[in-house]
Amino acid sequence: MLIPCPLCGARDLREFTPKGAAVTLHRPDVGAGLDAWNDYLHLRDNPAGPTRELWWHGSGCGAWLVVERNTLTHEVSGARLAEEEAGA
Repeated sequence: MLIPCPLCGARDLREFTPKGAAVTLHRPDVGAGLDAWNDYLHLRDNPAGPTRELWWHGSGCGAWLVVERNTLTHEVSGARLAEEEAGA
């Protein structure tokens, strides 16, 4: 499987480490209630199909990426820098 790193181009999967769902980029505010933090920490979807995941390009440029991937086919449809996603 190739992952399209925005900085390095298409690279082999073995250069990356998956770190879970990209929803972790959108943390609740510090003053958010316990319910919001509980949902953020413990209630995650486990989709069968298209998803957005955090991947670290540790053996390459060291960038954090949001990778769009289908969990059924493992087809990667895109990737962008996580810092761009977090600011959106």
